[in-house]
Amino acid sequence: MRNHSSIDRFIRSLNSVFNSPSALAFIPALSLGAFWIGGERALVSIALGLPLAITGLGAFSSKQTRPRLGRSVGLLSNDDFASALNEVFAETCRKGEDSACFAVVLDDYTQLLDLHGQAAANHVAQQFCARVMSMIRTNDCATRVGGNKMMVVLRPAGQLDLEACIQMSGRMQSAVEEPIMLNGTGVYMSCSIGFCLSGSFPDGSAMDWRDAANNALLEAQQNGPSTIRAFSSETRRRAQVRSNLRKEFETALDSGEIRPWFQPQISTDTGRVTGFEALARWEHPKKGVLGPNVFLPFAEHADLMGRLGQTMRHYAFSAMRDWDQAELYVPRIGINFSSDELRDPGLIDRLKWELDQFDLTPDRLAVEVLETVFSRRPDDVITRNVTGLATMGCCIDLDDFGTGHASIASIKRFNVSRIKIDRSFVAKADQDPSQQQLASAILTMAERLNLETLAEGVETPGEHALMAQLGCDHVQGFGISKPMPVEKTRDWIMSYRSKLNRVPKIGRETG
Repeated sequence: MRNHSSIDRFIRSLNSVFNSPSALAFIPALSLGAFWIGGERALVSIALGLPLAITGLGAFSSKQTRPRLGRSVGLLSNDDFASALNEVFAETCRKGEDSACFAVVLDDYTQLLDLHGQAAANHVAQQFCARVMSMIRTNDCATRVGGNKMMVVLRPAGQLDLEACIQMSGRMQSAVEEPIMLNGTGVYMSCSIGFCLSGSFPDGSAMDWRDAANNALLEAQQNGPSTIRAFSSETRRRAQVRSNLRKEFETALDSGEIRPWFQPQISTDTGRVTGFEALARWEHPKKGVLGPNVFLPFAEHADLMGRLGQTMRHYAFSAMRDWDQAELYVPRIGINFSSDELRDPGLIDRLKWELDQFDLTPDRLAVEVLETVFSRRPDDVITRNVTGLATMGCCIDLDDFGTGHASIASIKRFNVSRIKIDRSFVAKADQDPSQQQLASAILTMAERLNLETLAEGVETPGEHALMAQLGCDHVQGFGISKPMPVEKTRDWIMSYRSKLNRVPKIGRETG
């Protein structure tokens, strides 16, 4: 290895000598001397051989001194960045110097995309990348991952520590937070950053180092926009917990630990059960019953939302069939559909097959879609699927109404059958006049649009009575029943029906 280095240095020295101005000035003299000593043959040899020799030395030297991977200005491809990351990681280990890997993400990119469209989002993302690049050195490496994320690795340095990385992260954030002109208007964005010092991850590989930066970024995002987090042993522990939960989640889907619990929906006019909503629950053998707020992030991160939806429908349709066979007729069951499921081009065909499998007609399924899905920019696949489900005969429920700014036009475009009023408009409505006014306005609008209504989160008899008096068609919430596993639904239905005639009817005001 040392011999190769010596030869390289010798060749580079020759190249610098032959290409220097003083050496080039002697070429005519060399040619003349060759002619006097060896005649024309020597002159031809010098005239042809010397330029070839200089060119060869230059090419070899250029090859040897070509900038190493990642030392070029500009974004690298993902593959080149991975190679540069391996190179830097090996160099830090060899030299004992410090380096850092950064994961930088543009906050609220999805909302920007929904509001302004793809072209505007691309422009903002390009500005984001350019501003981050302006804050790093020429020898540092960066790549773009997806639409709104960058990875950066710093070349090894002797004085790189936690404080220096935090200061650099702050400079990146300040650059990104400068207004970006979009259609003549300044748009203000921010970014979240996670980083890992090479010294904080001595036992892993370069890819582990990158993953550590991504885990730090995940913690930064969980603590709000424009946040900086450094990887630590505690980050490692929490990342391991998340990884274990994801693996457990997949196993739970296979074993039947994740299944729907059912919450009844009641008619305010007749008091009868008009349906159940299927709500995902994880019956964990050690941690007890876990709600979707715990495991849905893992499902989304692992691209398992489609599989979760199929599992939920299987158990929900099975429950419907069992109720029918027990002559406990439940008119309709509501099932939440995620954006990922609604973007599946094969959703309608699969759903037809699933309904046929359990001998159910489409009108007995309420497809619950979050209002935020409707309030986003039009998506051809989502639009086609939702309207196709409505044409098929399914009831389209607009969930959490009042929280996502869905337009009336989108309600009509998606053939919405029923709006579910978010509980934030129902809570204390019987005591708070402003709440009552909001609920009344929503119900009046629904009546004019000929839409059914369901009030979520009804917890007290007063809220139940007010929703009935204001004209809401259905109610759901802890005031009627908490969600329950399927094994308890039969007893609940029979008990509720037996009590129905003994309970004073809560009806709407007449006259």
